[in-house]
This record gives sequence, structure tokens and C-alpha cells, in this order.
Amino acid sequence: MAPFTDHHSQVSFATLLLGKDKIGNRLGEVKRGSALVLSLILTVAEVTVISEVQAAPQAIHCGNLLDVRAGRLIEDQVITWDKDGVIIFVGPASSAPKGITRINLSGLTCLPGLIDVHTHVTSDPQNSGYKGLGISAPREAVIGVKNARLLLLSGFTSIRNVGAWHYTDVAVRDGINAGEIPGPRMMVSGPPLTITGGHCDENLLPSEFNFKAEGVADGPWAVRQKIREVIKFGADVIKVCASGGVLSKGGQPGAEQYTLEEMQAIVSEAHRLGRKVAAHAHGTESIKDAIRAGVDSVEHCSFIDDEGIRLAKERDTYLVFDIYNDDYILSHGEKNGVLPESLEKNRQLGRLQRENFRKAFQAGARMAFGTDSGVYPHGDNAKQFAKMVEWGMKPVDAIRAATINAADLLGQAGKVGVLEKSYYADVVAVRGDPLEDITILEDVSFIMKGGKVYRDDIAK
Repeated sequence: MAPFTDHHSQVSFATLLLGKDKIGNRLGEVKRGSALVLSLILTVAEVTVISEVQAAPQAIHCGNLLDVRAGRLIEDQVITWDKDGVIIFVGPASSAPKGITRINLSGLTCLPGLIDVHTHVTSDPQNSGYKGLGISAPREAVIGVKNARLLLLSGFTSIRNVGAWHYTDVAVRDGINAGEIPGPRMMVSGPPLTITGGHCDENLLPSEFNFKAEGVADGPWAVRQKIREVIKFGADVIKVCASGGVLSKGGQPGAEQYTLEEMQAIVSEAHRLGRKVAAHAHGTESIKDAIRAGVDSVEHCSFIDDEGIRLAKERDTYLVFDIYNDDYILSHGEKNGVLPESLEKNRQLGRLQRENFRKAFQAGARMAFGTDSGVYPHGDNAKQFAKMVEWGMKPVDAIRAATINAADLLGQAGKVGVLEKSYYADVVAVRGDPLEDITILEDVSFIMKGGKVYRDDIAK
């Protein structure tokens, strides 16, 4: 698995844009899933980098800096970084290196770039249900470019994308890493593994189409082969749909999909090949089987019971509760095309999921911040922080879930998640104290990723 990378050479998009007379021809060349998708994307991508990393280090002067490990603010701090966008100094302004240009954030609170470990960057909520059948792979990739920019500009400098068709998330990740488009650091799964007819299969088409999703694999050796396939085409992480789901046709969220034997094969093969496993699991038994099999994280966790929480603690399994999107689905789902049966399933499990979130946190389970963005609009990810506090966390706990915990789950501890020497200079700044008012994180004023400034409302 390739570590997070960052691209620091200057990109001139003027040399990449096509003339109007050539755009029609280029569109005609693009075929479903083709390598030309990013060429099309580059005709519409907008540069958002405000400043490039220079040969000499630069500095940020923070009025306050959030030490997420200690859970406290430190006044009057300076951060400097090198030409590779890696932090080389964090400390009092009075002790900072002299003679370098400082970005003045003395009226703001600085904290590490935020991390969302459960996104669907190539999906939009208005394409739910049958509406999604008309979205081509090239179109999904363009949607991914748009959403990657939105995520970055809302303060999320790293994401784990757990589910995209036609490897469109791989294309977006590679475009970001090449410096061709703006976006967060991405770890991606490509298509999720699922059983025939299960959640994550394509169940909207009638039988005469005989169509199945890319990730369908049944049986221990078939799932091993499928893991090898998705890794071949660029997956950093393996996503498996271990239970039924809410937003798919047919089935119930609590129903088991893969057997324990199949789950063990999935985890064994993924770990053997250096990939972590994220298991979509709403159901009580599917959650426990996923944990017993050794997955690295369980997503959703709606019907988790006391035994499941105990197992998660014993195995150091991360639990990822997406407890914001329920509100959005119930208020906007019908007009977005969400199926009536899906709305009813959501009504049945929404509150229970939040109650189990509180139980798991109070029991001391490891928790990471993941929101299922794409089910709701990308860029609103920080709205989940308030829900996490409402349902039992202190603000610092919610922030840790989206920084040091999320970095650990991604296997990127030591690179992102804190503002310390040798970490990437991924910095978000806000007005006020997020330890007192977590909703402040919904309105960031400054964003830096790897030493590049992508948003600076103070300088405007």
C-alpha cells in the first residue's frame, strides 16, 4: 500500500486546458472507465492553491494551537515547514526561526487537518436510487473532482474513500497525488466486496439485464481473488459489505451477508497483501463476525450489542458511527430519489444507532470519525461533530476521532493527525475555541495541506 503522497511542483493549468474547438472532440473520445477520464476532468478543474511551497521554509503564527494529545490550547505558537511540506518546528513564537515569512493567524486557533474515514467522493446525494443508473463512469470521476475540492476546502485534508464504482476514486486520488487537481490525501477502496444480491450489488435492474456489481464475490476463494483484483487496479484499503444496508433495494440492514468463513478469508488475504479492511455492518451478528475475523474497522455499527462492543475493545477494532446523515436523509431523501423502503429503514435505525454510539463511547471503544459523505453533500462533514457531542462525547474526544484516531486507523500515524515535527504541515484554523464550541469547525477560515495554502479568508 502506497503511503500518503503530496505533490509540490508548480502546476500551470493554462497549459492543460483545451481550446473550445477541441472539447467536443475530447468528449467524444471518452469511453466508460477509460484512461482519458482525467484528461476530461482537467478541462473543468479549477486551481485553488493560493501559495506554493518555496525552497525556503515558511511559517504560520497561530494565536492558539490545539494540542490534540493533551487536549488543550497553547498560546502564541509558530509552525514552520520545509520544501516538502513537512513540519520542522512547532513552538513559542519567541523561539521560532528568524527571517522567514510568517502567515499571520494570530487571531485564530490552529489544529491538525481533519480526517474523514468514510466518504464516497464520487457520489452525490441527488443521484440516489434509480437516478444513479444514468451516471456514467466519466461523469462519476468529474463528480469526484468537484467533491474532492469541497472536502479539502471544508478542512478535511485526508479521507478514506470506502466504495466507488469503476475505480473512479482511484482516478481522483491519482490526479490529486500528481498535482493535477486539488483535494485531500486519499486512501481508496474501489468497488466494495459483496455477495450476489446483497447490499453493494446492483439490485435496481430486472433479471433480463443479468448485471452484477464489480465487487460481487461468493465463497472464500472467490473473495480472495476479488481482493487481488481490486488491489491490482489501485485499492489502498478493502471495503466489504458484511451486512445488509439502508440505501439499497431489498434486504434488511441487520441481515448477515458474508459468513464468518468468508470474512476470515477476506481479512487474511487483505492483511497478507498489506491492506486494511473496513466492514460495512449494521447487524448485530455481522458486526461480531467482522470483529472476530479481524477487520480493522466496522462501519455504521447500528445494531451493535454489548458483546460486540466488548469484542471491539478486546481486538482494538475501530468503530465508525455515521450519526449525522440520518437527519439529511429523512429531510432530503425523497426528493433526491431515495427509495421509500430505504427511508423507512432509516427511520427504524437512526436513533438506535446514536444510542449505541453513546454506549460504545462510554464503554471505551476505539472510535474514528466517519460520516458517509455522498449520502449527504460533501463539505458538510463537520456537522457530525455536533452530533457526536450531543450523544456523549466531549469536543476534544470528537476532534481526536477525526485526527489522531483516524490517522491511526488509516495507518498514517506519524504523518498526519497532529501538529508536531516530522508530520505533514496539514493545518486548519478557525475563529474561537473548538473545545468550547465544536460547531466552530463547520466554518474554517484557513486551510493548508502539505505546506500549501488552499484557503485563507483572513488574507481576503
